[in-house]
Amino acid sequence: MSSRGPVVDVRSLHVRFGEVEAVAGVDLQAEAGQATALLGRNGAGKSTTMRVLAGVVPPTAGSAVVAGYDVRTHALEVKRRVGYCPDVGGLVPRATPWEHLQLSARLRRLAGWEERGRDLLERFELGDVAHRVTTGFSHGMGRRLSVVLAALHEPEVLLLDEPFDGVDPIGVEATFEVINDARARGACVLVSTHLRELAVEACTAVLVLRGGAQVATASAGDMAGEEGARAYRSLLD
Repeated sequence: MSSRGPVVDVRSLHVRFGEVEAVAGVDLQAEAGQATALLGRNGAGKSTTMRVLAGVVPPTAGSAVVAGYDVRTHALEVKRRVGYCPDVGGLVPRATPWEHLQLSARLRRLAGWEERGRDLLERFELGDVAHRVTTGFSHGMGRRLSVVLAALHEPEVLLLDEPFDGVDPIGVEATFEVINDARARGACVLVSTHLRELAVEACTAVLVLRGGAQVATASAGDMAGEEGARAYRSLLD
């Protein structure tokens, strides 16, 4: 992986759905080995930005380059290089966690993935339900499995959209481990969340979004503690 230039490079990103402007001018540069949080309330444009970076939604205006590939013209190459945990959906109701892993490995032509798959399931306390269909899984269990699937192939860019939503402390700690492991091997990590305290614990940099627009970029330290909480509230008012 090249250390020159940002792995994720977003310039003046705009996304419209009809008359609704979901993203209104986001700029983001994220490096290898760095974890960046997209922080904001529901409807801030976090998930739409993540979908653009995953190659799922094209930009209306502006540019987004992921691992050297323009998401508009090389969406398939982008998808090959990212691991994406979507904010909702993404699971097959009648498939088991192990079958999800098998399908992901087959689609990505992974070899020798089984040991890593078992380790991830155990980390997220899904080992006991590895062969149970996901119908009936709690929201938190589904979130944990989505993180496992995103991390399985050790992607160059790891995109976790609301990975902490409804997740218990053990799942949160396991997600922190996945983020730290990805950073240690030089991956670029982006995490979207509305939970400030978890954002600053998991990440090194924070991008604050409000109403689809970028309102601040700060270090995680600047957004931590009571002073960080006050600063964050002022940005959302």
